[in-house]
Amino acid sequence: MEYGINILSIIPLRKESNDQSEMVSQVLFGQHFKILENKSKWVRIQLADDNYVGWICAKQYDEITYEDYDNLTLNDFPKIGDKLSYLENVNTGERNPVPIGSILPYYHKGAVRIRQKKYKFNGGLASGDSKDIVSYASYFINTPYLWGGKSILGIDCSGLTQVVFSLCGIQLPRDAYQQEGIGEPIDLVSIKPSDLVFFINNKNRIHHVGIALGNKQIIHASGQVRIDNLTSEGIIHSTSNELTHQLYSIKRIME
Repeated sequence: MEYGINILSIIPLRKESNDQSEMVSQVLFGQHFKILENKSKWVRIQLADDNYVGWICAKQYDEITYEDYDNLTLNDFPKIGDKLSYLENVNTGERNPVPIGSILPYYHKGAVRIRQKKYKFNGGLASGDSKDIVSYASYFINTPYLWGGKSILGIDCSGLTQVVFSLCGIQLPRDAYQQEGIGEPIDLVSIKPSDLVFFINNKNRIHHVGIALGNKQIIHASGQVRIDNLTSEGIIHSTSNELTHQLYSIKRIME
């Protein structure tokens, strides 16, 4: 078994092993993984934090040892809490942009280490506090919708919920239907800010998720990250007053 880590700002995780293939997710800086398969210029990986599987370009990662993989998995290293910040390579002085939610391996007093590479980080760290879910979700307002996206420059509905919850110390699965499988069922009367709200399409499949706010509102990624109204039917667009998503369930991930 081989292992790797992303040392670029963000890389696409694809369904198949070619550049034209659908992007199913993204790998943020500092995320590590198992390498399941090598194929020409591509590697099939399984991310350590959520077990998501896909293909990345073989030029876009660094190899690590099993000991590194094990240490990175066992330790809860901090995440970047600023919308966009930089890591400075200690040896070259080059600055790498890194998005919110990125992991800072072996972080200590502003220093980050990934094997022989050393970086300086002067930005803010995520709180790791579940009380900040709504606050972090608001960071993403007006971020454009991007299928498979997980960054402040483009994100999908379940990418939004996964990244926001990770900033607050809670690891969610990647896709909406997977996220719906955890937590405590809640009815609309009992809903609280930070509860996850799930929606179905016309084939009765879970295809959308958002985060409940107060005042019968929801923040979600649809066209862009936006705030709309939430009723017993589903999401009502705040400007057009049209029903855009049909309500399926509400889940409370933590008390």
